[in-house]
Amino acid sequence: MPTYEYECQSCHQRVEAVQKFSDPALSTCEACGGELRKVFSAVGIVFKGSGFYKNDSRGASSSATPPASTPATTPAPVAASPSPSSTTASSD
Repeated sequence: MPTYEYECQSCHQRVEAVQKFSDPALSTCEACGGELRKVFSAVGIVFKGSGFYKNDSRGASSSATPPASTPATTPAPVAASPSPSSTTASSD
């Protein structure tokens, strides 16, 4: 059952009432006897199920982590070059 909010036109007091759609609207303020009017506001909604959020529409191929079958690339080892002190100079 929906919850309706009413505001008194005389004293501006707000009243909430849980009513069926078929129930008549409240018309008299209990505090001062003034006229009540329905207050309309934004409706709260809840999205349930899949497809409503950004990450719901992504497939397995577009995920942030690479697939397990892709080999990891590592840099090749660098061969050490001989240092100049280890080479012997030849004399002629």
